[in-house]
Amino acid sequence: MILSALQMARTAFRGRSSAPDAIYTPPFGAAQATGAVIGFVSGTTGTGGGVFLSPIIISMKWGAVRQSAATTAVYNLMNSGAALLGAYAAWDQIPANLPIWLMAVAVGGIVGAYVGSRYLPERWLRAILALSLLASGMKLVL
Repeated sequence: MILSALQMARTAFRGRSSAPDAIYTPPFGAAQATGAVIGFVSGTTGTGGGVFLSPIIISMKWGAVRQSAATTAVYNLMNSGAALLGAYAAWDQIPANLPIWLMAVAVGGIVGAYVGSRYLPERWLRAILALSLLASGMKLVL
C-alpha cells in the first residue's frame, strides 16, 4: 500500500497529464479474482477495500481517476452497509452515537463527491489518494 502511495504521488506531481491513453474493460475473470483478493486482504487486515480497489482500477487502466473515485464510493457504501448489517446482528445494542457518525459520513461523502467531481483537478485527486494510501499503509505497519 505504501508503494502504491508513492507511485500515486509520483503521477500526481509529474508535469504532464496522467490520464491514461485508453481505458480497458476488465476481463470478467480478472475482475472477479481482483475482487476476491481485495475482499480477503481487506477482511484480514481490517482495512476498507476501497483503498485497494482505487489504485488497481487506475494502474490497470480499467478507469480514469474520476471513474475510480465513483466506483470506490459505491463500493464503500455497499461494503459499509453490509458491515453495519453484520455488526447489527452481533451487537447487543446499537451504539448511541451511531446516528451522529452516519450523518457525519453522509455529509462528508456528499461534500467530498461534489468538490472532487466538479472542482479538483485530477492531480489533486491523485495526491489525495496517495495520502490516503500512505495513511492506510502506515496504519498497517504500525
